[in-house]
Amino acid sequence: MTDATARASRSSRSPSDLSVSFEFFPPKTEAMEETLWRSIERLAPLAPDFVSVTYGAGGSTRERTHATVARILSETGLKPAAHLTCVGATKGEVDAVVDSYAEAGVRHIVALRGDPVEGIGTAYRAHPGGYDRAADLVEAIRSHHPEIEVSVSAYAERHPESPDWSTEIDNLKRKVDAGATRAITQFFFDNDLYSAFLDRVAAAGISIPIVPGIVPVLNFSQTAKFAQKAGASVPDWFAARFEGLEEDQATRQLVAAAVCAEQVLDLVDRGVSDFHFYTMNRADLVYAICHLLGMRPVKPAAPDAAAA
Repeated sequence: MTDATARASRSSRSPSDLSVSFEFFPPKTEAMEETLWRSIERLAPLAPDFVSVTYGAGGSTRERTHATVARILSETGLKPAAHLTCVGATKGEVDAVVDSYAEAGVRHIVALRGDPVEGIGTAYRAHPGGYDRAADLVEAIRSHHPEIEVSVSAYAERHPESPDWSTEIDNLKRKVDAGATRAITQFFFDNDLYSAFLDRVAAAGISIPIVPGIVPVLNFSQTAKFAQKAGASVPDWFAARFEGLEEDQATRQLVAAAVCAEQVLDLVDRGVSDFHFYTMNRADLVYAICHLLGMRPVKPAAPDAAAA
């Protein structure tokens, strides 16, 4: 695609054609809770499609996840999506969590197998009385609560445990066949890898939306370490953008916004319209990227004079 073609493609697409969602994690302290809610309040006017709240390994944040989701429901007009995993719980315990979400009014769950209790890189062991994999969890949610939408994970560069692409795509297909309606990818920095993944998905007859997961880099060294564990590559050209900025937070933030904007605008040029941002509970970079996408705060509707 030439620069002129890309600009024409971008200019022909209205910001109203784009959809974003934001991921948050439940806070551990009062200070972290204040940061989280400042971020939610900052991003809410952008009218995201939904906001998701993560779930710790082995259900370690179960109560905090539920409390955060409940507060989003009661204090905002946002649609929360609660993360849920198979790790460290029986089927009955997991089903009870789903029931409690349904009773609270949650209509969207992000169903995941979950990381091993001992951490990423260790062997995964299913709970003896629990769900074995994400597809089983998806099937259970859809069976007990067909009104609940279920999103699942996808990996543009393969899950670290997948031995080959056939295994990776078969696993995604099982989740779709079980009732998943959307897949959200692990973050990536090379858009060509995402495009190649979409080709593999389409060839397998999978037609649900595959939403790219985008992470604005708040701290390059931390992001690079997590990427290595998660199986996401960090291109040399990407690392070079942050070289020498370890102690220069102001410049690092400007570079992070520029790099992330470059990625999402290129994805728009490739026809992508939905984006899922891993916010790390920080709003400024994500807000800036959305602004560059052309999104603006949604103003509250004016009072109806006739009804006054």
